[in-house]
Amino acid sequence: MTATIKRIAALKLGIVVSITLLAGCTSSPLLPTATVHPSLTTSVSDYKYLIGPGDSVQIFVWRNPEISGRFIVRPDGKITTSLVEDIPVSGKTPTMLAREIETSLSKFIRDPIVSVTVTKFVGPFSEQIRIVGEALNPKAINYKENMTLLDVMVVVGGLTEFADGNNARLIRVVNGIETTFRVALDDLVKSGDITANADVLPGDIIIIPEAWF
Repeated sequence: MTATIKRIAALKLGIVVSITLLAGCTSSPLLPTATVHPSLTTSVSDYKYLIGPGDSVQIFVWRNPEISGRFIVRPDGKITTSLVEDIPVSGKTPTMLAREIETSLSKFIRDPIVSVTVTKFVGPFSEQIRIVGEALNPKAINYKENMTLLDVMVVVGGLTEFADGNNARLIRVVNGIETTFRVALDDLVKSGDITANADVLPGDIIIIPEAWF
């Protein structure tokens, strides 16, 4: 009986060692850090909407209704028209896109005049504001002109009871450099201190830590 128990124990040990060795051989490397895409908007006054995947754009070519139409921006950020395929549109303003389409169509049409209108707004991921941590509904939200911290808190439903709002951080890319700012969300949301409010910009990341009691 004792010999049998010893054989079972040895078998179990062998299995554990084999699993450990196998895990060591098949371990995967860490993924590279995500690329930071700075927003084209550097202040509230210079905000311009950028087209993104999922947007619906209406393209009108003057005197050429057969090549005008409404197009959905694909996940790869491109659209295809009847004359030009795979036009990159993501990350461009409607005006920028209109001028580029005019250049492309000039190979087929004399002096084309193009206008672009966005009819469904999603925007590129790089322009979204991301709220993580101790918000009631942490999420990524689309930026709207003149949006502030208070507007963001309303969208995410405020802070959880465990949030350390006054030690929250806002991460923003300024002149190509990732910069961190402290924001006092407890003062803003719980105490109603409007002086703690501040403008947010496309691409901002707000991190709300948990309080240590």
